[in-house]
Amino acid sequence: MLVRCLYASRPAKPLSVAVLDSILEQSARNNPRLGITGLLCFTNKVFVQVIEGARDEVCEVFNAIVRDDRHLQVRLLDFEEISARRFGNWTMGQVNIADISPALLLKYSEKAELDPFICSGKATLARLEEFIVTGSILSRAK
Repeated sequence: MLVRCLYASRPAKPLSVAVLDSILEQSARNNPRLGITGLLCFTNKVFVQVIEGARDEVCEVFNAIVRDDRHLQVRLLDFEEISARRFGNWTMGQVNIADISPALLLKYSEKAELDPFICSGKATLARLEEFIVTGSILSRAK
């Protein structure tokens, strides 16, 4: 059974290129073995990530993130059973919100910023899907 998990968190420390590279390299190394795909969006203030795969594996990855000291205020935004992956092209695609059009950010929230703590999980997921359509995802392909 496939599931999709969407969560947000705040970085424990200011994000450096080295920290982001470490997270993405860890995902690229571990996710294929686990059958996990997804997308990571980030700013200096927030992580938003969608994880897809088998229920047990997705839950274990999410639990590891909750315990990871690089994350604070981990919040589950949406969790659902799915019939097909929406983010299946990436072991962990990435989006740097600094490169996104303010109009696209404004489409799903009151302000032109990524703040999943003040909008619904469904709106956040719609925004991530829009990033696919607009080609905003930097590939970390399988």
